[in-house]
Amino acid sequence: MDTFTTVGKYRVSPLTKQRHDGRYTASVSIRSGRGSATHDRVLRLTPVFDTAQAALHHATSEGLAWVDDRTTSLQKA
Repeated sequence: MDTFTTVGKYRVSPLTKQRHDGRYTASVSIRSGRGSATHDRVLRLTPVFDTAQAALHHATSEGLAWVDDRTTSLQKA
């Protein structure tokens, strides 16, 4: 099941991956645009988590913070 959040023109998709030791890493895809003008930024996040749910929560939070920072800075310009 895909889990994503849409904020304005951005689609934030958190991702998790289980490591060999059973813990989880997190990353987040932030996509904008349409068709051939689509841009996808993927952030690989440093912390390691005991559960997939914790990793998913962290990835979502970081993705939404990135979008918030981006939209706030564009509004100030």
